[in-house]
Amino acid sequence: MIQILFVCYGNICRSPMAEAVFQNMVEEAGLSDEITVDSAGTSAINIGQPAHRGTREVLDRHGISYRGSAHQVALDDLYQADYVIVMDADNAFSLKAMVPRGTLDGKLHMLLDFAPLALPREVPDPIYDGRFQYVYDLIEAGCHGLLEHVRARHGL
Repeated sequence: MIQILFVCYGNICRSPMAEAVFQNMVEEAGLSDEITVDSAGTSAINIGQPAHRGTREVLDRHGISYRGSAHQVALDDLYQADYVIVMDADNAFSLKAMVPRGTLDGKLHMLLDFAPLALPREVPDPIYDGRFQYVYDLIEAGCHGLLEHVRARHGL
């Protein structure tokens, strides 16, 4: 199984949205037996809370369900994941500080590194401005590119 872990700060907006969008793509591609998907936050601030209402609403509008709750990333998550996908540079910095140098080499990526070059490189946190649809569009573009990358790299 190829393990994909999406990470943001609080695990209630961006990373659960990415988890749900990517899981939906995996299921539509018939790859559920090949790829597992999860999300977590670098902070413990929202542990146990459901995804933000704005995240759930935009996912519902696109016919994607999500019922998970926030949890903080653990060391085992980082060691076991084949791909650790962060939403912004602050998330990457926080994760690198958790593990010995080099641990995440080759597996830590910014989600939008997989998106078309015309898009920004970071997924902004919609909790500050309410732009959940914009964030969804960025995440969808990044997830499409990520799935193409995973399929090509692993022959799926």
